[in-house]
Amino acid sequence: MLSMDPYMLLSFINTKLRDEFESIESLSSYYDLKEKDIIDRLSVIGYEYDSSTNQFK
Repeated sequence: MLSMDPYMLLSFINTKLRDEFESIESLSSYYDLKEKDIIDRLSVIGYEYDSSTNQFK
């Protein structure tokens, strides 16, 4: 999943956070990924996780 194009990954992650998961922690646990790896991958394109809205902005 982390090898996806970062913009495709952003769309996928934000959709999953909106529809299925209440936090980045639960999403990363479900997919057996490190939270830091997701955050680092999306920071390359200028996005950061906002816990108050549960999405990358």
